[in-house]
Amino acid sequence: MLLFYLLTFAATIQAQNQLLPGSCNFESNTCGYTSDADFTSWELHKDGRFVAVDAAIPEDQDDEKSADTGPQKETIGILLSPALEQGEWSCLRLVYQISGSGSLTVLQRTEGKSFDKPLWSSQEPSDSWVISSMDLQNNTEPYRVVVEGKPGGSPGSSVAVFEIHISPGYCLDCDFEESHLCGYSNQWNANVNWFVGGGGGQLLHNDMPNDHTYNNKTGHFMYVDSIYAKTFKEVAKLMSPMTMVPMYGCLSFQYQRSEERGNLFSVFTRDRLGQYQEMWRAGPENQSEWSRTLGEWIPVQVDLKAPYSVQVVFEVAFNSPRGGRVAVDDISFSPEFCSTDSEPTFDPSIANCDFESGFCHYSQDQGMGSWRRVSVKPNIFRNGDHTTGAGSFLLVHSQLNPNSGYVTRLVGPTLPGNMKFCLRFFFSLRGFNQTDRALGVYLQPQQKSSSQEKIWTQGEKSRGIWIGADVTFQTLQPSKVVFVSTCRSFWDCGSVALDDISVSLGDCELTAGMLSSPLPGHCDFEKGLCGYTQDKKNDDADWELRRGPTPTSYTGPRGDHTTGLGYYLHMEASPLLHGQRVQLLSSILRGSRGPQCLRFFYQMYGSGTGQLNILLSKDGEVALLWQRTGEQSMAWLRATVEYQSDSQHQIVFEAIRGSSVRSDIAIDDIVLESGPCTEMEIKATVGTSNEIE
Repeated sequence: MLLFYLLTFAATIQAQNQLLPGSCNFESNTCGYTSDADFTSWELHKDGRFVAVDAAIPEDQDDEKSADTGPQKETIGILLSPALEQGEWSCLRLVYQISGSGSLTVLQRTEGKSFDKPLWSSQEPSDSWVISSMDLQNNTEPYRVVVEGKPGGSPGSSVAVFEIHISPGYCLDCDFEESHLCGYSNQWNANVNWFVGGGGGQLLHNDMPNDHTYNNKTGHFMYVDSIYAKTFKEVAKLMSPMTMVPMYGCLSFQYQRSEERGNLFSVFTRDRLGQYQEMWRAGPENQSEWSRTLGEWIPVQVDLKAPYSVQVVFEVAFNSPRGGRVAVDDISFSPEFCSTDSEPTFDPSIANCDFESGFCHYSQDQGMGSWRRVSVKPNIFRNGDHTTGAGSFLLVHSQLNPNSGYVTRLVGPTLPGNMKFCLRFFFSLRGFNQTDRALGVYLQPQQKSSSQEKIWTQGEKSRGIWIGADVTFQTLQPSKVVFVSTCRSFWDCGSVALDDISVSLGDCELTAGMLSSPLPGHCDFEKGLCGYTQDKKNDDADWELRRGPTPTSYTGPRGDHTTGLGYYLHMEASPLLHGQRVQLLSSILRGSRGPQCLRFFYQMYGSGTGQLNILLSKDGEVALLWQRTGEQSMAWLRATVEYQSDSQHQIVFEAIRGSSVRSDIAIDDIVLESGPCTEMEIKATVGTSNEIE
């Protein structure tokens, strides 16, 4: 008995020794975590061993007055860890609870950078403690963990944190020796479920094996038993925590399996859309009795290629109560693939092209027509390219082809087989009577005996603006993406423009972003202002969210820059007087030692257009960073502004109304991030010619 307690104590000490600085169970203090004084304080509840931020309680007032007070001010609590220096990969596990309503976000704050890096976020309330895991990638600079709690406005809402564990290694790693099970969870089934085995206990049977970690009865592992299976193909699932960063490497684990004819043991990945993909399946081990495998754990290594968030799922299906048992232990991940023979991760960026410097890896079939790389100088009659508004794009036009009809084929590079891809591109149509053949996208297999498959066809008239298209497709064999434009008769055709083609791994819904919320400083206005605010003190009106054309003719855009069909922000000139202004403020930004880069798109079209200014507001003073005056172009133009500020500041977007109602000004797709601007702004003088070069 003494040996049992000594082994248990040793395992507990080992687990504690694995915890890194920044870990805290909030039992008697906050371990160096502090509340940001500019926000609501997190309170330490010593009796309950947790910290929490609660919804603000309005002052006592009668019901009649309460009904007239309007919305309550949002409560935000910011909890900051001490400075951490951990160069190796580590895993942060958070035990938390959101009561009532609210949200909890974890970010990483690196010294000298204005923006915190989002790691994880949740808005799901629960009746008990919940565990979540997030990988902390290699970091050569000191950083802090930022925990942002926002309790909802409903009475009794609160956000609480019970424990923060930071341990070396990956969040997929687990030996199941700790009570939190590394965030792994059983998907409950009425009859068959994964249980914790070992620990000296005897749950269902006396013949439980030794665990793999310590090779004794006190160590722990996960197992599932068929004894309670009642129907055909009962399924038990052990789910890993959801990965938060792309993962490429080797997944290893140990398993034991009895009665292989009575069960099916597989490992899958499951993405955020609930789609499963099999990674591995157990084969016959020529062992039919658990006793033969007692103490004989079988090692498995399988390549994991996850460009987006996934869970690893260990799934066992039984066909009867005599289906035996399956046990799993010591799951680990390595950033190196399992074998040198493993195919390297395919880089889909070889299929990306903005046509600024040529055709990239795209080529043309010699046929009756051809795509031409062209550019349009900023003008007031015709749109330029999508990339910058003044760059190059591809165009096929009935007037540019000598034949009355044509078929053009733009062929991309070869993509490997048995993979899912997301294709994104922008197109613009002008003058077509029927658009069904104006532009189509096909998948052309490498084997010439296989027929090509149509994966997208044009169904929306673009009205001469750039429209974004997303296409998810699966390659069964090595294939190429082909853009095809067909013109049967000169009189039925017009022009087809193509720009900004990109290909990424996975479903388009997944590759849109690892997080549901936009990155700090980024905004495409599809879901509001993204933390940017209207200036209520120093301007005369507000910027307006709009979709489609503005109310006044011959001014403003006809669609947004992001997709052509979404939202943008604009100053509506009609209700304003000459010289009146609107201002949009960024959130308060921390200073940084190095340069910052602001990129955005703007549209200044209209004979009476006024002025667009980018201002830096700091310490009560305002400095001009960038300015454009008068009509610029019918197209969305890209602006890049590099600046440096070593103290707190705000960026201000200021639009000033011009001499007439035809002076709408619009902005879209703001990106504000640390570091120098990698591309320079194209300085182009607006012209009156819309000729294609």
